[in-house]
Amino acid sequence: MTGRSAAPGGLALVQSLVNTVALESGVDALDTADGLARFGLVPDDLPAVRALRESLRAALLAHAGHPPHAEVTPLDTLLAGAPLRVSVDGGDGSAALAPAGGGPLLSRVALAVAEGLVAGTWQRLKACEAADCRAAYYDRSPAARGRWCSMQVCGARAKMRRYRAK
Repeated sequence: MTGRSAAPGGLALVQSLVNTVALESGVDALDTADGLARFGLVPDDLPAVRALRESLRAALLAHAGHPPHAEVTPLDTLLAGAPLRVSVDGGDGSAALAPAGGGPLLSRVALAVAEGLVAGTWQRLKACEAADCRAAYYDRSPAARGRWCSMQVCGARAKMRRYRAK
């Protein structure tokens, strides 16, 4: 669990999906029935969902200025298969994006990314700099220069390593 608050709006879904695995321990919440149910998944969905999760992590690492953690399928390639629709309110003419076909996870993630782009919040969703963590966090710092999911844990460890190296 990260020391930062949840991302706003639909980005909380992306943050939650990326954080389903603890890299340090290797524990993956998607290996449990509860973890699958939380995202409306079945075991057959796991390979595609894990690929999506790691592509999202790579994008979040890029937001924080870090290279990808592994070779992944580009996120835009995965999201290209996400059916979204534009719904227009006949009363006031307002429009919104919505997942097409009942909202499978891929479409909900694409919708969250689109909403984050429009709101200007997508770039603030990042992955922790610590190689044994890489947890997703939402950077609420004024300059958007946060580097760790938790200053008390990952940040303190990094600063202690630098101090000891001196």
